[in-house]
Amino acid sequence: MNVLVFADPTAASLHIVDEVSKIVRERPEVVLGLATGGTPTDVYRELVRRQQAGDIDLSGVTTFNLDEYVGLSPEHPQSFASFMRHHLFDHVGLSVDRTHLPPGRCDDFSAAARDYEADIARHGGIDWQLLGIGDNGHIAFNEPGSPAGSRTRIVQLTAETIEANSRFFDDPRDVPRRAITMGIGTILEAKRIRLLAFGAQKAAAVAAAIQGPVGDDCPASFLRRHPDVTFVLDRAAAGRLQREVGANPES
Repeated sequence: MNVLVFADPTAASLHIVDEVSKIVRERPEVVLGLATGGTPTDVYRELVRRQQAGDIDLSGVTTFNLDEYVGLSPEHPQSFASFMRHHLFDHVGLSVDRTHLPPGRCDDFSAAARDYEADIARHGGIDWQLLGIGDNGHIAFNEPGSPAGSRTRIVQLTAETIEANSRFFDDPRDVPRRAITMGIGTILEAKRIRLLAFGAQKAAAVAAAIQGPVGDDCPASFLRRHPDVTFVLDRAAAGRLQREVGANPES
């Protein structure tokens, strides 16, 4: 895998935006896998700015998001559907039929998960996938213990993840305890994967993913089995890496 270390989150985010911009210019109908949470917000803000400045055109892309909270409707302000509309979709001319998220509410989640997998396959798979990483090494909502071959499914969130996400809710008791998420096997089928991580609180998980044993104790470690993965880090998130990892000089 490749590891790129940047001076700060802004520089790291701009690297991701530059890569997405290049891909979209070369292939306007590319299929992008997208993430939510605090980490990618600067990426989406800059993509919106470039779209509105006429530097790129995202209206032809197709997107698939990693996950959604179980129990939240798309209109709920803390749903990932709402997050994506607020931060990206409503500002770049993407039609609803080009944006896909797992449902937070439905009658049959098993069927919905199968349908989501089938929908990704119908679009030829994900060309470029953006990931974050949890403090416990999760990717999407694949918590420790998730198998490498897991597919889209319902998962129980760990107490650590619930606590980390409570900052987005007025009352920590309102944080959903379950989510529907792409599996690790689903993620690993993306053609290219980029993981973005900032801050010292992510340093242990990043080091475990890159330099620790490959296994379900740190789900992000399974990314090392993929042929085209890049970790894009700020200095703090890279703080526990050993030099032999081959990270670039700080930009």
